[in-house]
Amino acid sequence: MGMGGTTLQTLKLASIPSFSSSRFVFKPLPKTLTFLAPSRHGRTQRPPFPLLARALSAAPAVQTAPDETAVKPQWKAAIDFKWIRENKEAVALNIEKRNSNANLETVLQLYDKMTHLQKVEVERLRGERNVVANKMKGKLEPAERQRLIEEGKNLKEGLVTLEEDLLKLTDELQQEAQCIPNMTHPDVPIGGEESSVIRKMVGSPRKFSFPVKDHLQLGKELDLLDFDAAAEVSGSKFYYLKNEAVMLEMGLINWTLSEVMKKGFTPLTTPEIVRSSVVEKCGFQPRGANTQVYSIEGSDQCLIGTAEIPVGGIHMDSIVAESLLPLKYVAFSHCFRTEAGAAGTATRYCAGVFIESTNSARWRCLSYANQRKANSTMRSLLKLKKTSSHHLDCIISEDFPQPFIELFAGSSNVNLEFLGRTLDMASGDLGAPAYRKFDVEAWMPGLERFGEISSASNCTDYQSRRLGIRYRPSEPSSTNSKKGKGSLPPPKFVHTLNATACAIPRMIVCLLENYQQEDGSVIIPEPLRPFMGGLQIIAPKSR
Repeated sequence: MGMGGTTLQTLKLASIPSFSSSRFVFKPLPKTLTFLAPSRHGRTQRPPFPLLARALSAAPAVQTAPDETAVKPQWKAAIDFKWIRENKEAVALNIEKRNSNANLETVLQLYDKMTHLQKVEVERLRGERNVVANKMKGKLEPAERQRLIEEGKNLKEGLVTLEEDLLKLTDELQQEAQCIPNMTHPDVPIGGEESSVIRKMVGSPRKFSFPVKDHLQLGKELDLLDFDAAAEVSGSKFYYLKNEAVMLEMGLINWTLSEVMKKGFTPLTTPEIVRSSVVEKCGFQPRGANTQVYSIEGSDQCLIGTAEIPVGGIHMDSIVAESLLPLKYVAFSHCFRTEAGAAGTATRYCAGVFIESTNSARWRCLSYANQRKANSTMRSLLKLKKTSSHHLDCIISEDFPQPFIELFAGSSNVNLEFLGRTLDMASGDLGAPAYRKFDVEAWMPGLERFGEISSASNCTDYQSRRLGIRYRPSEPSSTNSKKGKGSLPPPKFVHTLNATACAIPRMIVCLLENYQQEDGSVIIPEPLRPFMGGLQIIAPKSR
């Protein structure tokens, strides 16, 4: 549709696993991602700006209309099929625990078929072709030479056909195998969302000597929110922020970035349109029946549902020098995703907190470390989370979300003093990339229940094997002395961890409901005041 000479791009619904949790109507917002990988050395701090240069100078994506009749080129994840086959019982049990629809038997059958085709049939034809080629070098009768020419031609054609079949089989194998979820930490509770376990409680609920109002009533009485006008302009579940609410939003953004940057994170703003393949490589499905992603019709691009996706791609298909590690990013972005709301009270609250486009500050950390390094990296994340090592992976312990708890809950002069708790999420509630996930929830007195304000996941090398992000150790490990090019140790895949730094709309809800006063005003927590021009209280407007 044209408008003043401008062509408007059509948005079309696409498919991604839910970012949300059904136990609470607020959908999880951006997260932080940390790339982790084995290393024997201490962390080396480097200026962040050379890293930003690559992101800022990256060439814009080229839009190409997909050919509906052509086979879509399949990117390939570095999946360890040999390990899957050797551990098929454990993989099958993991698929069952996570309620995944991945078909392990199909994957194994395709892998065996591909291996046979590659190692037996193709090699057999190549060997026969070489035999024919060697015979052609000698003196031959014309008839014999012609027979060998025809035989060589037939072998070549057969080899081309087999190689085409092998390519198709490889693509089919990749498509099936990419549905297999990450393995699961042995301490993760087994079952659905209701089986998740509370690991920590911090703070205490505020006591009110007057009837508590919810954020909708407070927002209306203090002239902070306007749902009616937004409904006319954009539809249901949208809102305008007004007056001090705008200052509160900006204050939360800048306070969060300030706190995170103290921990050594490089701040980013990200592209808000990405290629569909990048969404897939981060472990999401950009198109499908149960999508939360908006795809751009006539192109291979999508609007981002979380900053995790564009930050995940910043080092895609690259080998990072170990001396630059760990790499840690905090990214601020809008998040575009569909939200399915139930009828009734839940929808009324949902409308107040999460809309289809939301602002959120998101941590994105890229770190490379061995088990010990992973631990120190995660502790420094927010100063807070402890990590532990288990098996060959870097693992998040139940104290991993402690930084977020310390940032928002408890009682100190630097946090927002909410009643908070961390939940170790059950296997059935884990997204495909997550090895373990913790949710951080805060008490919301207007809702009279806890609501999710942060989520922290360890994805091990699940995403990096798809994104192609590796690092080269400065020396080989004791268990692998194999050398790569130039006698250097072979590169290894990084590990990624991500967590929400601050879900702005939900934090506004928490602040309004927890800091309300009997006279209808809302106190601004002390840590936010320097970021709001010294404002101490949101008072009712005089009529």
